[in-house]
Amino acid sequence: MAGSQAPTHGALAGVRVLDLSRILAGPWCAQNLADLGAEVIKVERPGAGDDTRSWGPPWLPGADGQPSRDATYFAGANRGKQSVTLDIASPQGQEIVRELAAKSQIVLENYKVGDLKRYGLDYESLKAINPSIVYCSITGYGQTGPSAHKPGYDFIFQGLGGLMSVTGERDDLPGAGHRRWAWRWSTCLPACTPLWPCWPPCAMPNAPARASISTWRCSTRWWRSAPRRSSPSA
Repeated sequence: MAGSQAPTHGALAGVRVLDLSRILAGPWCAQNLADLGAEVIKVERPGAGDDTRSWGPPWLPGADGQPSRDATYFAGANRGKQSVTLDIASPQGQEIVRELAAKSQIVLENYKVGDLKRYGLDYESLKAINPSIVYCSITGYGQTGPSAHKPGYDFIFQGLGGLMSVTGERDDLPGAGHRRWAWRWSTCLPACTPLWPCWPPCAMPNAPARASISTWRCSTRWWRSAPRRSSPSA
């Protein structure tokens, strides 16, 4: 994070990514882009920062070797980024985001549908500032539909998508029960894919691109390639 050095070479060298996302799906996606050479600027809340900074133990060791305030969970999804703290609910914070977006090729966010529009930081608003911006949104249920306004989280998608029925050990074995991995399958990996087909427009003036990922839809698509497992015999 702050002070960490992103690669100066790679497939995305020279590309700046404005990372407005939090928790896991968006940050993990942006971390992959940083690993490929992009300059990633992560925006965090003043004081608390990303939620996962406090998701310990285990904690990262500080300069004195003692546990710091940052969880290893946070470090595992935010490698190679630069960090800035600002309040997007304030006019000053919104203006800084716009300035950063004007100088970036990609914006990544995972707020609830409509949240960033209230602050003038939605796709249409930032496209007016930077016509060639690639804007990637990760939501629970997509941009439209009866559930678009709902927040979403790992256990919800496991249940609705059916993943909860196949994670963990069988019910008749020790350790039975679901495991928290829907984010990793249904969002983290697919979150990176929309940027590649959108990438060519970045090199073309006035050719905007919008990518939207629904975590729930991704979780249901898992079944297309899911391994089949038979039920335990009676």
